[in-house]
Amino acid sequence: MLILFASAVMAQNKPYYYNIPDTPKTYTAATVAARLVDGLGFRYFWATEGLTEKDLTFSPGDSTRSIFATLEHIKDLTDILFNAANKKPTDFSAVPVKLGFAEIREKTLNNIKAASDLLKQPDVNLEEMDMIFLRVNGKTEFPFWNLVNGPISDALWHIGQVVSFRRSSGNPLPNGVNVLRGTKTN
Repeated sequence: MLILFASAVMAQNKPYYYNIPDTPKTYTAATVAARLVDGLGFRYFWATEGLTEKDLTFSPGDSTRSIFATLEHIKDLTDILFNAANKKPTDFSAVPVKLGFAEIREKTLNNIKAASDLLKQPDVNLEEMDMIFLRVNGKTEFPFWNLVNGPISDALWHIGQVVSFRRSSGNPLPNGVNVLRGTKTN
């Protein structure tokens, strides 16, 4: 009994996206979208876990973003995701705030979790979750479909780059990360 209790307490102390959350109870368009977003969170968590300063500055070539610049871009993509799920516009006319790695990682993971939580709410209507971009020259709107093939897919693409770049930098993913199962074993 004590071992079961200790295991439950230890599992509760793991950060969100250490393992992918349990599957939703029902299949709906919104819960499938939430699962896709949770997969993004799990992959991002492990792609960024244990990165060093050497990794963050690594770039495979002069015309390629560094890992750090790629993480800044992923954060921006998850800002768009969160804003769309929260039914708010993304304002590109605002001056971006420079953040350090720990802040970028935390903000990105928080954006992903918050978007997933919003998608898991009862009676979610994806048709109300448009991407709205505010720019100096006006406003542009896209339906949720474009969020899937745009920022969500782009973020997944770039997470793959981070994994590849960190491997090239000499710091592969930690052992035991299983993206099919969404788990990390020791």
